[in-house]
Amino acid sequence: MATDIEHIAPTTHAVEASAVMKLLPARPRLLALGEPTHGEDTLLEVRNELFRQLVEQEGYRTIAIESDCLAGLVVDAYVTGGGGTLDEAMEYGFSHGFGASAANRELVRWARQYNTGRPASDHLRFAGFDGGPLEITGAASPRQPLTELHDYLAPQVDPDMLPCTREALDHLLGADDRWREPAAMMDPSRSFGRSPEAAQLRLIADDLASLLDERTPHLIAAAGREAWDRARLHGRTATGLLRYHSWMADTSPGRMTRLLGVRDRMMAENLLALAARGPVLAFAHNSHLQREMSSMRMGGERLEWWSAGSIVSTHLGREYAFLATALGTIRHHGVGAPPPETVEGLLYALPEDRRLVDTRRLAAALGDALPSPRTSPYFGYFGLDPAHLAGTDGLVFVKDLRPS
Repeated sequence: MATDIEHIAPTTHAVEASAVMKLLPARPRLLALGEPTHGEDTLLEVRNELFRQLVEQEGYRTIAIESDCLAGLVVDAYVTGGGGTLDEAMEYGFSHGFGASAANRELVRWARQYNTGRPASDHLRFAGFDGGPLEITGAASPRQPLTELHDYLAPQVDPDMLPCTREALDHLLGADDRWREPAAMMDPSRSFGRSPEAAQLRLIADDLASLLDERTPHLIAAAGREAWDRARLHGRTATGLLRYHSWMADTSPGRMTRLLGVRDRMMAENLLALAARGPVLAFAHNSHLQREMSSMRMGGERLEWWSAGSIVSTHLGREYAFLATALGTIRHHGVGAPPPETVEGLLYALPEDRRLVDTRRLAAALGDALPSPRTSPYFGYFGLDPAHLAGTDGLVFVKDLRPS
């Protein structure tokens, strides 16, 4: 194996946009950069530098991260010259606690500075592409996307075309706390997702989203493409959240698999919409961006679902590219040097701290006898699956993570 790595070492490169593009047949419409763990600023600093180079050298203008898509509108407004402060953008523009990251703060600060004095057509844009905080702590209320969609349509269409009034919508939604019930994730009986009100709201959301599409020519002519795109985002989010809440109330064996699948489908829809307006760098966990089926173990059961990356890749083909990230140590979480028989262990033997690896040449050098998968004592870190090497377009390897 040492001979194999000696053969591969000269084919690794600095983590630079120019080196990434040399691995690909053409500039992708959506370049996905994965991470194997959340909350590590070292990985976000690598992302920030790569995005700067993609902006300056390759014409990329949008970065999308695994954060609430509606909250992301706050950051996008700030970086494109809107009011408010950087502190407010970080507090209200991120989910999952990502607004506390110094590297995310630097990204937002730099993007606003870059846009200053430039025409709107050349602005950098920021987006979240997650459907919301859809994890163990519960799911968001559909109030914001439903009411925003209704309010967008109401002044531009005949009232008889709307499925309900704003007052009726508010009545059906009720208190947000019943949607955000944390216990519902583990106890379906605590979910409001299959109540008579929720069922009626799903029909209303579907009608509103359909009306939006039916009236596309008039709506874009009246209020512009930007407002229509935002309304479509609200429509996707409203229907997705209501579907997610419905499955939270389900008691069948397929409940968790469907919840995971609905979330990644929402991510995929948002990424496809972003890619339609120009080249995008997307950043999220490897498991959301990989081409292969994703999996996890929960309560002794193995759950499998198609990731957002696998869905987007199927739609975009060669216009989708995926760079996975692997790492050596996270000593502050008890993850020491990787075993030498793993991919991470082989790459850890190289002297450089950060390298871009040609995964196809690496896979060829390793041959049929793939290295062992790496196991981790830290639940928040997922080692690289060697079987996925052939499905990646490149591998970013970071040797050691320092505490954020």
